[in-house]
Order: sequence, then C-alpha cells, then structure tokens
Amino acid sequence: MKPLRIGLAGLGTVGVGVIRLLRENAETITARAGRPIEVVAVTARSKSKDRGVDLSATRWHDDAVSVAQDPEIDVVVELIGGSEGPARDMVETALTRGLPVVTANKALVALHGSTLTRLSAENNAPLLFEAAVAGGIPAIKLVREGLAADRLHSVGGILNGTCNYILTEMRTTGRDFGDVLTEAQAKGYAEAEPSTDVDGWDTAHKLAILAGIAFQPIAFDTLPVHGIRDVTAADLTFANELGYRIKLLGMARASKDSGIEAWVRPCLVPAKAAIAAVEGVFNAVTTQGPFSGPITISGRGAGEGPTASAVVADLIDLARGADLPVWGVRNTPAPVACTSLGELKSAFYIRLDVEDRSGVMADLTSVLRDHDVSVHFVSQHDAAAGRAYLALVTHQAPEKAISAAITALSALPVVKGAPLVLKIEDSLQ
Repeated sequence: MKPLRIGLAGLGTVGVGVIRLLRENAETITARAGRPIEVVAVTARSKSKDRGVDLSATRWHDDAVSVAQDPEIDVVVELIGGSEGPARDMVETALTRGLPVVTANKALVALHGSTLTRLSAENNAPLLFEAAVAGGIPAIKLVREGLAADRLHSVGGILNGTCNYILTEMRTTGRDFGDVLTEAQAKGYAEAEPSTDVDGWDTAHKLAILAGIAFQPIAFDTLPVHGIRDVTAADLTFANELGYRIKLLGMARASKDSGIEAWVRPCLVPAKAAIAAVEGVFNAVTTQGPFSGPITISGRGAGEGPTASAVVADLIDLARGADLPVWGVRNTPAPVACTSLGELKSAFYIRLDVEDRSGVMADLTSVLRDHDVSVHFVSQHDAAAGRAYLALVTHQAPEKAISAAITALSALPVVKGAPLVLKIEDSLQ
C-alpha cells in the first residue's frame, strides 16, 4: 500500500502531537485509512530544537512554501497559524498545485475563505479544517456531514476554552477577571497576549466557519464581537441568583426574512440548559434544526491530543478519497453581511454601579420608561461605601432601545462607571 505522504509546517504542540499520534496509532490509522499515513517533510522556526520526537527520517525545508512545493508529498498540513504570511502563502501554493490541504488555522479560513474556496475548486484540491473549530469536537463533521440533510435554524456555542475557564473560575471562586486571567496564563490556558481570546476574536473566527457551513459564508467585518473583560464576579453572582450562567457565546441564526443574525458576546444562559454545564477549558457546539432538533456536543477545544486527533481524522478522510466542498456545497454563494441586531428582540441583563440613596430607582426607571424598556426584576448588592450594584432584568425589547436607554442611563449623575449589558439567551435548551 502506497503511503499518504505528508508535508507538515509547524512543530509546536499540535504539530508534534500529529507526528506522535500517527506513529503511536499507526496500525489503527492504517486500517481505517486503507493505507499508511506518514510525515515525510517538515519545517519550523528552528531546526535544532529538541521536540521529543525523532525527525531524522524526514526531509527538512527552510520555509513553509518550500514544503508546499515538495514534489514528493501528497498532502500539506499547515499548523503555523495566523491569517497572513507563511501560513497563507503555504496553503495557497499547495491548493494552486492541486495538493489537498489540512489546516487548524481558523483565522485563515474565516478571513480568506473566498480565495481558498476558489483555489480549491479550480484545482480540484480539497481543503479540510476540522481542527480549526473546537479542537477534538467533531464540529465541522457534525454540521457539514451529520446534519447535511437538515436546514438548520441556528449554530454556535462556547467556542473558546480560555474564556470559559476564566468565567468558570470567577463564578466558583468570586475572584475578578484580572486575577483569574493571570492564573490562566500561568497554567498555559491563556496566551501572554490574551486579546484574541478574551476579546472574542478567536470565537468569531470559529463562528464564521460554522455559519459558512450551516448557512453561507459571512462577511467577517460585519460580525459584531464583544469579549469578557467587563464581566465582574458580581455579575456572575447576580446571574447565579437569577438561575443563569454567564458564557461567552458565538451564535448564528438564519431566517428567510432577516438573513443571517450572528454575534459574539457574553450572555446569560439558563442554568438548566445543557450548554450551561460546560465548564473550565471545555467547548460546546450547539445546533437546532426542524428535523434534527436540538443537539449539543462538548469536549476539549484545544491542546495537543484533541487538536492532533482532529487533524489526523481529516488525513484519514483524504486517504479514503474524501472530496468535500469547503462549505459543503458545490456552488458556494458569495459572503453576505450579518443582519443588523437593532431590531432583534431579547430580554437583557443590565448591571449598574449607582449611588446608594433614595430616589435612584425612580431616576433609572424613568429613563427606561422613556425608551420603552420594561423591567421584569431588580436585585441589589452592596458595592463600595455609599454605592450599590443594581442588576436589572428587562422584558423583551429591541436591542436598539436597550442601547439608547444605556446611553441615557450613563449620563445620569447617580450612575458611576459604564453599565454592563448582557443578552439573555433563553432559547438554548
């Protein structure tokens, strides 16, 4: 049996994990793929670094594009990361040559999906990216293959383990964001520069991919993105009292009337919902369809083992002869803008830091009334001396009405600091 010969770029945690997995499970993988799968060419930043795996039998290339041009490989595996530079150059070179590509690079697929789709189709070169979304969870396979017959209403979930870990620790220990972030960095759960994770961009890249498969590609620069920096331990306490958990969600929904609604933001989800029980560094992907109903799958969203497993699963598919279109359909429509959220209705959680004196509630409710925002529930916790935290839960209201009300509330002398507004996502089961 002729081996499937792999050229791999990137020998970090995942790249080394792929090599280990292919070697340690060689017999099982060969049986399932129908042929051996071997890494025969590699590149990375440093040739001399000891990575704990024997690379003496592999060809070394000085750059990623050189790997993609190697005439003795059958598949390119890109594990460098980043939406530009060597990663993009390597993938585009391989696809132009007609070589299949496997990547874990969510930013590359989310931001340059149109170009990659065109190159894949023109050169009959499959592009597989199971590892780009939620690590070892088969999220892409679920949406593109398992639910291919259904017209999904929604897709999304908890797509970043760093944020989920931070929010879990804040809730269970009562510590605030900065303290838990520092701990997450020390444990290796968060990067030294954590903005891609905590500001929601990692989640946004993954959501854009899921939405592209479930519905159609979206214009990434129209996707509203908000992270978790403003969430406090007090918010998690309030949410718990109300029967909710706070999770950073990326969700996309489609309808014939309003197009594709997509967003990334921290939300309150019912504590009884399946996704609310997903804690720590775990991810969860949830879908809803008229035939398939609600589905939630969870697991580790990052790390050597889970991500390497997803990469090798794509390699097995290629060895079997898989030729799936990038977005699951042969004629991929052009990217569309996400619909404006202003008219969409939801209940909202509003946290205010206010002066603790009589008359404050009257001032606040007057502003909310003027903007047609009705309050369902109010709770108060002490803050600093002479101050209080107020948590308001609204009835259903258009988001534009909430935004206007928050602007007016922020201008009141009794309100100190910026209010926090979180969507209440009661639709998740």
